[in-house]
Amino acid sequence: MRRVKDTAIAAVTAAALCSGAWLLLDGDRTDAPPQPSAAQARTTGQADRGDRGAAAPALPPSPPDRVRIPAIGVDAPLTGLGLTGTGSLDVPPAEKKNLAGWYEAGTTPGETGTAIVAGHVDNAEGPAVFYRLGALKKGAEIEIDRRDGGVAVFTVDAVEVYAADAFPDEKVYGAADRPELRVITCGGPYSRSTGYQGNVVVFAHLTGSR
Repeated sequence: MRRVKDTAIAAVTAAALCSGAWLLLDGDRTDAPPQPSAAQARTTGQADRGDRGAAAPALPPSPPDRVRIPAIGVDAPLTGLGLTGTGSLDVPPAEKKNLAGWYEAGTTPGETGTAIVAGHVDNAEGPAVFYRLGALKKGAEIEIDRRDGGVAVFTVDAVEVYAADAFPDEKVYGAADRPELRVITCGGPYSRSTGYQGNVVVFAHLTGSR
């Protein structure tokens, strides 16, 4: 499997996830997706290493097939994603609302490094796979079914929202010396002219497998 440095992904990684087509087509909607509270962010002085559960040993590389986040009702297949010509992460087909993607040129979920999973928050018909991602709490579990038959279990360390023009590339995509996971969708304020103006990012690390 070809690998590229995680930080090669541009800051516009999730821009295509963020059109807000559902809200745009139905301007009367008031039920915008939940956004993470300040309590779910990484606090000043919070350890970067395992305060939400001891890190588990890394797993061998294996492509992922499915993502489950029981706390917010996510149970979705995963498709491989590459980079666009501008260096941003490609996105799953918008019409498949219960489909997420993973960056297949990078780290596979469970091996040492930073694995990336992304999905739409909504499409023209309504909420999509990561509509409730901003409601996720620290300590929640994320399960990734792997093609080798195993399941990688990650524990959420933080859930944060960033403006598109202040996206912290290194913090989100930077290399890690343990198995980590980022789950990304769009979020932040919504504008009818530009769609969502930021991204929700979940930070998690491997705490178990089965």
